[in-house]
Amino acid sequence: MSALIFDCDGVLADTERYGHLPAFNTTFEQYGLPTHWDEDEYAIRLRIGGGKERMASLFDDPDFVARAGIPDDPTLRADLLAAWHRTKSQTFKRMVSQGALPARPGISRLIPEALAAGWSVCVASTSAVESVRAVLVNAVGEQVATSVPIFAGDVVPAKKPDPAIYLLALDRLDLDPHDALVVEDSRNGLRAAVGAGLPCLVTVNGYTRGEDFSEATLVVSDLGDPDGPPIEVIANRGRLTIGKHVTLETLSQCIAARATTSPAEV
Repeated sequence: MSALIFDCDGVLADTERYGHLPAFNTTFEQYGLPTHWDEDEYAIRLRIGGGKERMASLFDDPDFVARAGIPDDPTLRADLLAAWHRTKSQTFKRMVSQGALPARPGISRLIPEALAAGWSVCVASTSAVESVRAVLVNAVGEQVATSVPIFAGDVVPAKKPDPAIYLLALDRLDLDPHDALVVEDSRNGLRAAVGAGLPCLVTVNGYTRGEDFSEATLVVSDLGDPDGPPIEVIANRGRLTIGKHVTLETLSQCIAARATTSPAEV
């Protein structure tokens, strides 16, 4: 049985630019924190896996710590961070429920098609599980979403590029890595997939288009839809036969092609 493992942010929907970034800034304003991330700053923060971890990086700035009156005590800092992240997640979920983050092309088509064909489908993400669930339900509907397990947030001790989240998905669902494919959008996600011994298809977005995806089997602008514009094939390392949009056959070819790069080379 073939398996698809989707990342969430930037894959199921263009959540970073239009969801997480404004949610972070709204939270900063709510708590009166002396910071605001523009798109360039956020592109740098995206190199850090996990929203809570991105917020925690604020503690590395002595000026921010002084101006915000951040305590030295690690327990108090952890409490502050947890409160900020809860508020940010609630803001993000509200934006999703209001329809601000439509699914990326191909997502609402391919996930139901894969399930109907007997494929195993799951989502593995560094984001909070409630945020991932909201994006998934918005993309494919509640009924389909109930058939898609989610592995997210702090369920593993290390975030991407560590492969832990993908290894957990393989283990919990008893998946054969030789029959599975990861769909990612970032260099960190690709490193995590390859580190878990999994081939990877990358769908780029505005933040990640310029990253190094040399280990990916296939790199495309998006998954596309039959009634939409043709996809752009950025790299076709697996030498696949590609049409105007990604199909289940395309995904099967990705699995069969399997990148030859070893995890140590990533």
